[in-house]
Amino acid sequence: MNLYLADEPQDQRAPEPAPAVALASIATAVPPYTLRQEDVVTTARSLFGGRRIDIERLLPAFANAGISTRRSCVPIEWYLEASDWAGRNQLYIDNALALLEDASLTCLAGAGVKPEEVDAIVAVSTTGVATPSLDARLMDRLPFRRDVLRLPIFGLGCAGGVLGLSRAAALAASRPGMRVLCLVVELCALTFRSEDRSKSNVIATALFGDGAAAVLLESPKAGDSSPVSSGPALRLAGSGEYTWPASLDVMGWTVENDGLGVLFSRDIPALIRERFGAALDEFLLAQGLSRADFDGYVCHPGGAKVLTALEETFGLADGGLAEARGVLRDFGNMSAVTVLFVLERMRDAGMQGRYLMTALGPGFTAGFQILEA
Repeated sequence: MNLYLADEPQDQRAPEPAPAVALASIATAVPPYTLRQEDVVTTARSLFGGRRIDIERLLPAFANAGISTRRSCVPIEWYLEASDWAGRNQLYIDNALALLEDASLTCLAGAGVKPEEVDAIVAVSTTGVATPSLDARLMDRLPFRRDVLRLPIFGLGCAGGVLGLSRAAALAASRPGMRVLCLVVELCALTFRSEDRSKSNVIATALFGDGAAAVLLESPKAGDSSPVSSGPALRLAGSGEYTWPASLDVMGWTVENDGLGVLFSRDIPALIRERFGAALDEFLLAQGLSRADFDGYVCHPGGAKVLTALEETFGLADGGLAEARGVLRDFGNMSAVTVLFVLERMRDAGMQGRYLMTALGPGFTAGFQILEA
């Protein structure tokens, strides 16, 4: 696989400053069923044992994942039963909407904003298919204005929390006083397929969980430098992304008769060590910054080995991404949603200074978003 960085000189002129966009409120939501990792191991051994897969050789991946519990929208017994694509997708739609309603109401209440005061909705998800999209369906559950702008985003995978937030910030910056509700929901656990005996499917069983998040972004009114609503806020500064060539097989989904099949390379930690730093430095150079200008990092915890590779890249001690590791331990990998759980945890702890928010997803793509507190 040839994941190279372009050799051509890049235009490094600093971007024109955009109107300040504030993160006024953030809220997360999880489904009711808690999956303990030891129970998942027992289920996996029962399900895969004797089915032409060396499950005992793969079980250490569960212990090494750095995960204690995860949340699921279905009980653990569901995973033992056969289910078709249509049934899975209906579960996705029903549960995604319930979680988004919960997260939206909590988020808006935290900013003192009513649903009818929202101007735009950005909805990010890659673990199911909904047409009409989730944001349109949510409008029949919450009293948003009928002229609210909608932007559903599919296909960003684990990078969707960062890149979706950046797209929402760009939309908020397009008009003074704009309020944009960024919604992210992933029901990764529903993608498990009991007849799939691939190693990737077993590893996904050790990692994936379900969750949702809502973030309210606001741009100041004309002639006003402060956010629209009151309360402490983070400011979203520069953003960017980098997609490596010839990397489509690193991460993503395959579409199978019984659902979505997980696709990810075992080489992701190595790719981070070899390629991520150069892409990061190129982005920071365009922003007039360097790694030394950051007080901390808000990272998507794709897995324990991924976090270790990121810590090495950032020059942090082993375990330095403590908040990301804590979210991974408590909730597992919820794809795009996970980095917003990390952000909520760090914001509640009183983050101060400049932070880099980052995630990696299908493409193979790195997303970058600068936050200033």
